[in-house]
Amino acid sequence: MTKDIIEIDNLVKKFGNFVAVDNISMRIKEGEIFGILGPNGAGKTTTINMLLGLIKATSGFIEVDGTDINKKPEIIKEKMGLMTQETVVDGDLTARQNLEIFAELYGMKGTEKEKAINRALEDAKLEEFGDEKAGSFSGGMQRRLNLVKSMIHSPKILVLDEPTTGLDVQNRVDMWDRIRRMNKNGITIILTTQYLEEADSLCNRIAVIDHGQIKALGTPAELKKTVSEGSVIDISLRFEDAENAARIIKQKLKLDCKVIADRISINAGREDIKTLTAVVSLLEKEKIKIIAASVHLPTLDDVFIKLTGGTIRDALGEQQSNASKVMWRR
Repeated sequence: MTKDIIEIDNLVKKFGNFVAVDNISMRIKEGEIFGILGPNGAGKTTTINMLLGLIKATSGFIEVDGTDINKKPEIIKEKMGLMTQETVVDGDLTARQNLEIFAELYGMKGTEKEKAINRALEDAKLEEFGDEKAGSFSGGMQRRLNLVKSMIHSPKILVLDEPTTGLDVQNRVDMWDRIRRMNKNGITIILTTQYLEEADSLCNRIAVIDHGQIKALGTPAELKKTVSEGSVIDISLRFEDAENAARIIKQKLKLDCKVIADRISINAGREDIKTLTAVVSLLEKEKIKIIAASVHLPTLDDVFIKLTGGTIRDALGEQQSNASKVMWRR
């Protein structure tokens, strides 16, 4: 039976009177890819920062690989690695020099350090560029260097904060493949991402966090079933018509629908064609112009919209991770 490598119980973080994380509890299993999703200000970054020991919880309990991090905080440095959203490499240094600095931060010396650096360059497919300045690398090459730097000490757990932000499609797919290979080699991965198709493709389980609380937790398939056992209908309208159209649909057809800017999302269940026909007929009768209509099976986008309303927010305590500056300052 797979053990829980991370246990989080009743975790709370307050910034003054603002509650950024509100009594979160969850388990992350050894060897899984675990996704954390949520809009800006949801509490996901604050949760990750507490897990990494960057900020102290107001209350609650975090255990990493059987050890309470409050009693033995050095377990975080030993067991965990972090790849930040920002690509943190020194462009004036070579790839090898960037890796040397990080290896030394982990106390590596001599042969151990050399082997770790050579392995990292090989994993990143940068062997022939090891003595080239990182500033001359493409974005994808820098991202690969950043990834292997974060795991030069062979951690059991790797936190990836928005790992493919800013990458083109080709480099994003390459990063997905690398994440899968690392996981196949036994590394537990915690992933935050703004790309829901990325979470759908990579994650074994996903926690959706909003307003500091876990709104849902399960496999992608389980989460999609919470939206609909059947299909979802999307109706695109003029922006100024969307709210009125949704009100009419709810009132006259008694359907569950949400407005996202100029689009209405409707839970059609297993009556997708019948429901679509009824909605189109109603809006035509009401003289509301339909720009486009489509029917699809539920996606994580639909889950996200249902649970969070699809809004983008900013809130105290959800600043970008500054782990590159303070993570191992112990």
